[in-house]
Amino acid sequence: MRSNRPILQVALDLLETDRAIEIAREAIEGGAEWIEAGTPLIKSEGMDAVRRLRETFREKTIVADMKTQDTGAIEVEMASKSGADIVILLGTADDATVKDAIRAARKYGTRLMADLIGTKNPIERAKELEELGIDYINLHTGIDQQMTGETPLELLKKIDLSIPIAIAGGIDKETAAEAVTHGASIIIVGGNITRSKNVTESTREIIQAMKRPRPPTRPKKDLHEEIIHLLKSTSTPHISDAMHRKGVMQKIKPMTQKRKMAGRAVTVQTFEGDWAKPVEAIERANPGDIIVIYNGSEEIAPWGELATMSALNRGIAGVVIDGAVRDIDDIQELELPVFAVNTVPNAGEPKGMGEINVEIRCGGERVQPGDYIVGDENGVVVIPQKRAYEIARRAMEVLKTEKRIKEEIKRGKTLSQVLKLEQWEKKQ
Repeated sequence: MRSNRPILQVALDLLETDRAIEIAREAIEGGAEWIEAGTPLIKSEGMDAVRRLRETFREKTIVADMKTQDTGAIEVEMASKSGADIVILLGTADDATVKDAIRAARKYGTRLMADLIGTKNPIERAKELEELGIDYINLHTGIDQQMTGETPLELLKKIDLSIPIAIAGGIDKETAAEAVTHGASIIIVGGNITRSKNVTESTREIIQAMKRPRPPTRPKKDLHEEIIHLLKSTSTPHISDAMHRKGVMQKIKPMTQKRKMAGRAVTVQTFEGDWAKPVEAIERANPGDIIVIYNGSEEIAPWGELATMSALNRGIAGVVIDGAVRDIDDIQELELPVFAVNTVPNAGEPKGMGEINVEIRCGGERVQPGDYIVGDENGVVVIPQKRAYEIARRAMEVLKTEKRIKEEIKRGKTLSQVLKLEQWEKKQ
């Protein structure tokens, strides 16, 4: 069902009520009408979060994302008495739970939204929930699904209901506009507002996009191009956080300053300065690839100025050496990012020992041909090829979170105050 005036619902998926209220106030200034106490906030602060949102924003619609799976009447009663206008339950809940929740909602004058996240047959279940008496259906792609590229838009295009449809899961201004063209009545946005540097402006931009619904205008990128774009938009610390501190190469540091690289690995196994295979790998690599070398010695270099010039001619994106590099003064004048353990003056001999494009260990990390390598002034990380898109997306989420925290620090808070570290410390 297409709404004449789609509504923006801001999901406050935070852990602290004070921060949630501050962000909600900025979002309302930008035009937001529905304010959602997200599931993390409710789990962290309980019904007090809903009560405080109700007290603070008396003229706005308050949504409680309870994600109810059982005890439908009890949870709807709790949220309703705390001030929620709309309560969200899970579409996977048993019909008995749904019916119980509906009875409670009618008693307390609240409305019910069913979230179809994790539902195996969402179109069929949506129709069943509509017949049961649910007020809204939410087509929701979870965060972990978003990281692998899934989107709720395809499901939205297929579904046909008479009740209003909400859409959630990684929605930005472009997907918000597209969702409205396909009939979404409620656009639910979380991180792209709550983790924005300027919450008010981000809210305004999304609302303006909703008012001018249109098909997507962004050209669809090749998956590899999209991965490289995302990785270059973040940093190795963001990627390390996204990988839970995995994948960081030890001892390897930048030999050239302020040069960032991201590309797929062409691996080289060589020994104690034998520079034949590293140089031959230049011809085996494609433009944009990164040559990753295990040298077997930190005292004899398998790479220098002439190899760097050759790599530049081939469009190589960078070089990583578990070992030494030489001619660093000349290399620093060139444009190729080079990462190594240290610099030495001496090179070895081209004996031809070793292999190209085999599994190696570099900086203590396993590297397969085709894995993604990212290097900047912090160091180098390796990302398994199969998880590259997911990790790149997760790194972007880390970046968004940091931007919001930076903004709060600029307003005078300390990092400890923003994150409420004492509250979350493990109690003895």
